[in-house]
Amino acid sequence: MSLAGDLLELAVATAREAGRMLVDKRPVDGPDVVQTKSSPTDVVTQMDRAAEQLIIERIRAVRPDDAFLGEEGGTRPGGSGVRWVVDPIDGTVNYLYDLPDWAVSIAAEAGGAVVAGAVEMPRRGESFSAVRGGGAVLHTASGARELRVNSHVPLDRALVSTGFGYSAGRRARQAQVLTGVLPGVRDIRRGGSCCVDLCSLAAGRVDAYYERGVQAWDIAAGALIVQEAGGRVEGLHGTPASPELTVAAGPGTFEALHDLLAPLDPLGD
Repeated sequence: MSLAGDLLELAVATAREAGRMLVDKRPVDGPDVVQTKSSPTDVVTQMDRAAEQLIIERIRAVRPDDAFLGEEGGTRPGGSGVRWVVDPIDGTVNYLYDLPDWAVSIAAEAGGAVVAGAVEMPRRGESFSAVRGGGAVLHTASGARELRVNSHVPLDRALVSTGFGYSAGRRARQAQVLTGVLPGVRDIRRGGSCCVDLCSLAAGRVDAYYERGVQAWDIAAGALIVQEAGGRVEGLHGTPASPELTVAAGPGTFEALHDLLAPLDPLGD
C-alpha cells in the first residue's frame, strides 16, 4: 500500500473510534462547556478535548514521529514529513445541543499537501474518505459508493450551503452578503459544520458552499473529499481557500457562485 493509503486507513479507523466514543460517552445532560474562544458562543466542551487526545494517542502509537495541528491545542512538531490536521468535533454547538450534524475530521499532509482525509458522522452512520488521486467514497451500513459533485448547475437552481462567524460584527457583514446571494440561488442551507457541508457537496446533496472564517482543521479533510469528487475548493480570484473565504462547487457552478460573491465584498468586516 502507498503512504497515502496507509495514512487514509489510519485516519478512517481513528475517526471511527473517536466518533463512537463521542456518542457513547456523551453525558446524558449534555457536555460541559469548559472554554470559550472568539466569543461566548464559540465553545469548547470536555468531549472536544477528550476526542482530540484519543486521536493523537492512537496516531502517535502507530506513527510517533508525525506532527499534529489540532483545533483544541494538540499542535506538536514532528520529523517524518507527515502532519495530521485534526478537528475532534466540527460542529461543537450541534454536538452541545444533541443535533446530528457534527463530525470528526482527520486529514494527513505529506510534503505540505493533504493526501488523505476522513470525516466521520456517527449520528448519521456515514464515513466519508478520500485519498489524493484515488477518488472519494461514502461508506454506510448499506455499502460504499463513489462520490461525484453536481456540475454545471445554473445558479438560480443551485442549493448553496454556508455558515456564519461567532462575533456580532462578522455576522452582521455575512448577513449583508447573504442578502446579495439569496435572490440569485435556489435557496440557502446552514447546517453548522463546515466539513459536513463539504461532504454534502461531494455527495451531491447541495450544489455549492461558501463561508468566511473557516480554519485549516475545518476544511483539510473535507476539501480533499470535494476535490476528489470532482469539485473546486478555492478563495476569490484563484487564491487558495483560507479563513478569508472558502468557495466550493462543481465545474460551472463554482465560477457562477464566485462571480456572484466577488462584487459583494465578502471579505469586508
